[in-house]
Amino acid sequence: EVQLVESGGGLVQAGGSLRLSCVVSGFTSDYVTGWFRQAPGKEREGISCIDSRDGSTYTADSMTSRFTISRDKAENTVYLHMNNLKPEDTAVYYCAVLPGWGRDLRAPLYRYWGQGTQVTVSS
Repeated sequence: EVQLVESGGGLVQAGGSLRLSCVVSGFTSDYVTGWFRQAPGKEREGISCIDSRDGSTYTADSMTSRFTISRDKAENTVYLHMNNLKPEDTAVYYCAVLPGWGRDLRAPLYRYWGQGTQVTVSS
């Protein structure tokens, strides 16, 4: 059974930082882990993804200045490092798995999703 468990969300002041974690279990083949977010009334937005084969990453252009993805391969954990957070970053953040490989942030391609973790940035 594939499971994704996110953690690390919370309340932070504008300008602060957070690190989100996603532990992936039950997956035995190649996959891409992506981070997404969804704010109230908005569509789900792709942030960054990382390929399990070689750790190569892709981050959406609008996110590259403040968001970084990384992994601990031994712990099957993918991280999203978020810096200089702004109130508009307030959203539920999800990690998800796309079986296979590549660098794609189209949400419908991702088959498995975590439960999400809330990030709230106060002004």
